[in-house]
Amino acid sequence: MIEIKENFYEKVILTGIINQYQSAEKTKEYLKELEFLAETAGGTVLGSFVQKLNKPNPKTFLGTGKLQEIKTFIDENDIDSVIFDDELSPAQQKNLEKYLRVKIIDRTRLILDIFAQRAQTSYARTQVELAQYEYLLPRLTGMWTHLERQRGGIGMRGPGETEIETDRRIIRDKIALLKKKLKAIDKQMATQRGNRGKMVRVALVGYTNVGKSTLMNLLSKSEVFAENKLFATLDTTVRKIVVHNIPFLLTDTVGFIRKLPTQLIESFKSTLNEVTESDLLLHIVDISHPNFEEHIQTVRQILSEIKASNKPAVIIFNKIDLLPQTPENNIQILQKTWLTKTDKPVVFISAMQKINIDALKYTLYNEVRKIHIKRFPYNDFLYPDITPDP
Repeated sequence: MIEIKENFYEKVILTGIINQYQSAEKTKEYLKELEFLAETAGGTVLGSFVQKLNKPNPKTFLGTGKLQEIKTFIDENDIDSVIFDDELSPAQQKNLEKYLRVKIIDRTRLILDIFAQRAQTSYARTQVELAQYEYLLPRLTGMWTHLERQRGGIGMRGPGETEIETDRRIIRDKIALLKKKLKAIDKQMATQRGNRGKMVRVALVGYTNVGKSTLMNLLSKSEVFAENKLFATLDTTVRKIVVHNIPFLLTDTVGFIRKLPTQLIESFKSTLNEVTESDLLLHIVDISHPNFEEHIQTVRQILSEIKASNKPAVIIFNKIDLLPQTPENNIQILQKTWLTKTDKPVVFISAMQKINIDALKYTLYNEVRKIHIKRFPYNDFLYPDITPDP
């Protein structure tokens, strides 16, 4: 299976597998997302390769026949990199680079690269750097393959291993230093969160590129960076919002993605603390995306991993303007579907086109009010329960 595309920037090809856990249709969808990731990182996908395997080859991930097919394509099209949709072991990466003679990138390394490009503040850069070093540490041997040719000669045994051990020590020291730095910043941020007092905290969560920052700009009338690319926002943004005279703090957070690298979850722990310490979650879903149901499950899984799945939440289905029907018809149709069969409030909007925002504000007001009057019962009369106009 090969799809040819026009050349632009770094030339890359994608690879994925079909197995008992991942159908051909799923693999196609995942490679489409991987292509979006590759383009976000600054490459152009010239082809995609898929192999049906019961389980990946422990040495080279793919079978020899498929690897030869890929090598031929690389040689004929002057490919720079091969990107795998799954995380490769250090041995697999080393063997693939040796055989294919090009840069081998797995999904984790690609996401780390995008995060490195997108990090704007010193804090975000420190978090990404820590994740990169933790990813790099077990893969150092692959960086010293040029020394293999020296082994076996008199007086030439060992320098490769010595250099690797030196680098390992340097990287371990760097990791320890970065963790110490993050710990100090985390302490500072925890103090800042504490200084916000008892004001209700609301966090925007969702899959990457679902429109969280656009909604943040709309509600806060601020200019948070928003772009139609994956992981446009890495740095946490907090704004004070007032909806129908009730104040609360709204936080925009990093987007989630399928197979989010564990190194990133760990290094972005403080950023994710904005989610775990919030009082209410606004789960944004891009309803126009063909895989939005899987995106919902991915977000729920990550929320569960960071112990934030039991928080009160509002489900906001965004981008209804991109659906086939008119937005008005869409809202009426969608309200009768299984999407509303939940114990959580559900709202259908378009943040970009500002469609049904009043309904969102009413819902947001009432959900924040529930928390607010528990915290400040003596002034509940200031915030009456309201419903949207019919």
